Amino acid sequence: MSEPQVRSSGEPEASFDKRKLPVPVQQPTADPSVENGSVLGRLARALFGWKAGSIRADLEVVLEAGASGETDFSPEERTLLKNILGLRERRVWDVMVPRSDIIAVQQDITLGELVRVFEGAGHSRLVVYNDTLDDPIGMVHIRDLVAFMSARAQLNAERRPSLRPALDLKAIDLAVPLSSTKIMREILFVPPSMPAIDLLAKMQATRIHLALVIDEYGGTDGLVSIEDIVEQIVGEIEDEHDTDAAPTVVAQRDGSFIADARASLEEVTKLVGTEFDVGEAAEDVDTLGGFLVTRIGRVPVRGELVPGPGPFEIEVLDADPRRVKKVRIHRGRRRPVLNRDSRRRDAEPDLERPAALSPPSDPQSAPAVEESSSEAASPGPVRPS
Repeated sequence: MSEPQVRSSGEPEASFDKRKLPVPVQQPTADPSVENGSVLGRLARALFGWKAGSIRADLEVVLEAGASGETDFSPEERTLLKNILGLRERRVWDVMVPRSDIIAVQQDITLGELVRVFEGAGHSRLVVYNDTLDDPIGMVHIRDLVAFMSARAQLNAERRPSLRPALDLKAIDLAVPLSSTKIMREILFVPPSMPAIDLLAKMQATRIHLALVIDEYGGTDGLVSIEDIVEQIVGEIEDEHDTDAAPTVVAQRDGSFIADARASLEEVTKLVGTEFDVGEAAEDVDTLGGFLVTRIGRVPVRGELVPGPGPFEIEVLDADPRRVKKVRIHRGRRRPVLNRDSRRRDAEPDLERPAALSPPSDPQSAPAVEESSSEAASPGPVRPS
């Protein structure tokens, strides 16, 4: 038998060519550093249970621990990357506008009233419903409304052939109901547990940028626009029509705080102080109004005083049957009890009391009288401030 031919590289020629295989055969590496790394990796996994992390996990670690100079990311890029990575954990209920803040119109609203609603709402899209918000039928876009009104106001071009078609605003019938204009569009319906990033992809695919959040009973729970989701990544988006929002929690001269009931518990704690600790209630609700409802088990009424967390009390300044609007937060104070002569009653026994309140001569009854007098001298019950 003839000896196998030897290549110039010194390797014997195999009976088949590995380069012609459908799957490339991985050649063994001769780099000792790779082999050592593999050995160290197996040793770490065997001793400490260490597992090689994914690129996502590694990037999160770098963004959290690394400085801007070390990672070659600017602070703005680091913030955007963190927000993008965190978007996967956010659900629709985290970004939606609550039902109480939804601006919607009924389908039979006139065009004149619709224009006024658009003017005050500051939105380009409005939800349209039949009888109640739990019976939505679509949405109306301000561009469709302007196009409809422009078509009605456009004069016959044949009358003025040399000029551009003019507009006759008097030809617009503002008493026409919205339902007869045929300008309403479809709207998305999504559950509150849907991932926000999935809703963003759905809005991009359907080109419908408004979605109603529907609860398990089919009722309207909230509203999400594509801007609400994008703001989770890039931050608040404000245009030339947006005005600076008033602070939701404002300190007063007397040491109290006037707060919007929609203020987050985190914001209230930051401004009022760490003593305003709601404890486990923060796991169930996010806003100050939600805390009040959870605290007493119902929607408080205007003027009601709710014992707050720690030494605080919360007075309801404005509310309706559905929600709380504005409250005052202050520390609970023990007001002195005044007698009929409007004199302050001190905590110490009064030596100038009438003789009828003086202890009797019987020594056995003296402790009882002394106890009753101390009770009368003690400060009265806590009264709401």
